[in-house]
Amino acid sequence: MDMPTTLLVLAAAVAVVLLAVAVGLLVRLVRARRTLRRAGLPTGPRWVFWGAVAYLVLPTDLLPDPVYLDDIGVLLLALRSLRAARPLPPGTTEP
Repeated sequence: MDMPTTLLVLAAAVAVVLLAVAVGLLVRLVRARRTLRRAGLPTGPRWVFWGAVAYLVLPTDLLPDPVYLDDIGVLLLALRSLRAARPLPPGTTEP
């Protein structure tokens, strides 16, 4: 293989790995939200969850889509905000 082909194959492999990480984080985010809701804990503002999902799916990003680092960062921040949820006071339900 010549140099440009090798670089393209390497860039494609990195893009696939980053996409796999982003999808894995999306799955963790959905599972964390579902687990928190089943346990009766608040899941934080809904816009955090749905905003992170939309940011991953929509084609407009801060960085071009083959570079999923910004998507991974947004998903990690949303996952962190879900995990930082505080318990509701007794007798209260989430809207």
